[in-house]
Amino acid sequence: MDTRTAVNDTANSDSRLGAAQSGHRKRSTDRGEKAMLDRRTFLGRSALAMGSSVAFAGLGRFAWADDLPNDVKITRVVAFDLPLKRAKIAGKNSRLDVHGDTSSDAMVRLFTNAGVEGLGACRIDEKTARGLPGKSPLDFFRREARRMGGPLGNGTMPLWDLAGKLLKTPAYKLLGGAGAERVPVYDGSIYFADLLPQYADRWQDRFREEIDQGRERGHVAFKIKIGRGAKWMPRSDGDARDVAVVETIRKHAGREAILGVDANNGYDLAGAKRFVDKTADANLAFAEEMFEERVEPCLEFKRHISEKKLKTLLADGETQSKLDPFKPLVEAKAVDVLQGDMKHFGFEGILDEADMAAPQGILVAPHNWGSLVGYYMQLHVGRAIENFYRAEHDPLSTDVLVAEGYAIKNGEATVPDAAGFGLAIDEKKFAGLKVKVDVKA
Repeated sequence: MDTRTAVNDTANSDSRLGAAQSGHRKRSTDRGEKAMLDRRTFLGRSALAMGSSVAFAGLGRFAWADDLPNDVKITRVVAFDLPLKRAKIAGKNSRLDVHGDTSSDAMVRLFTNAGVEGLGACRIDEKTARGLPGKSPLDFFRREARRMGGPLGNGTMPLWDLAGKLLKTPAYKLLGGAGAERVPVYDGSIYFADLLPQYADRWQDRFREEIDQGRERGHVAFKIKIGRGAKWMPRSDGDARDVAVVETIRKHAGREAILGVDANNGYDLAGAKRFVDKTADANLAFAEEMFEERVEPCLEFKRHISEKKLKTLLADGETQSKLDPFKPLVEAKAVDVLQGDMKHFGFEGILDEADMAAPQGILVAPHNWGSLVGYYMQLHVGRAIENFYRAEHDPLSTDVLVAEGYAIKNGEATVPDAAGFGLAIDEKKFAGLKVKVDVKA
């Protein structure tokens, strides 16, 4: 590759990233994410995003007193599945059949002798649960590193909740507290409604309805699933339908709406190029998982985007199970946004991902689908780090979980300043659920 080309491509990529980053901090005057944030300013302000214990210690947002409640012990561990209802039927994507209108979150409640309860997404077996009673939750908290240790693996949310409540501090502050006051979000529920039998004859109207429904929930940004030609339609017909859906939604949503696409690896490089060429007028903010994430194809796709003078960010990474595969992508700046799965990696993994990405000016947007609690987790990450792009919202709800202070307005979500995550259980509704694990001291 010509050195001058590489330099120009890097500059163009930085320009697109700068526009996205600045959009988070200048939304009152620019909802379209067009403003520029100088990359040197971003890097200079990202000490927290890179795991600086010195910066963390100097925040002064809460004190580490000598009289912390170290005598607090976990007395009971309860595991259950939280039933969730989606506001609509989510159709197919390029790989999977109809996703339906229900889901669930695996949850854990940690009770203590102080009357304080920790609550969060976590998968736990009885053997692991039996090792927790008698332990102090704060013994697991590595405050300088902004990490939580212990036996729960990536399911540390209940421990973070407990730590926040014991320290009377919101979880996002314990995680870093360096993000924007309001967290940008997008509606991730625009699936293949056109391939559902009930909408086959009126699919354009159905997509308009789904955009209107998302707006009613406070959204201004939407992710559109594409890749019909990978499995469900002949390639040429599927690709044409993908373009038609994007055009239909753009026309209905207007120029101010922020639109992105997600192919779930339903294209190859050549097809991805054709797609962005045909949808250039749609001004797509991001393109996610267009094909399997490998350095050279990703760089070639970014060059193509730059040559076409588009501002589309390349996002990828949701299918990875470890951070190691991200390293070559980050080193080469082959992607603009990393998308490790929120619940799979947990807070520790996503913070590590953000630390890895920040020096290269790469943003983080954790993948989240089929999880309500994972959405809340994303929001606390968004308030914790500077290099956060957007949280993915799956319109799920439950009457068992009380979540006051979380609201979406104008494409941004509020996060409560309550201790921990500000979540609580409706005990009357909880009484009707099946408990999977119940271990007492």
